[in-house]
Amino acid sequence: MATKIRLKRMGSKKAPFYRVVVCDSRYPRDGRFIEILGYYNPLTDPAEIRINEDRAKQWLADGAQASDTAKSVLKKAGIK
Repeated sequence: MATKIRLKRMGSKKAPFYRVVVCDSRYPRDGRFIEILGYYNPLTDPAEIRINEDRAKQWLADGAQASDTAKSVLKKAGIK
């Protein structure tokens, strides 16, 4: 199973926030996921990022690939 770390869009229309999740790469963007690692809220100033560092590092060590956007969010959080 190829796992990915990516963002799942939540919130209402024109007011998004995102959950950082680990999922199977075959599932759709907002579909089923394996684990929630944290969340990212771009609407606050500065953007609010909360991620479980231990679990994120564990998933990356186990071979999960982060999407481009998730990679930049992890970088801002100081994980990757």
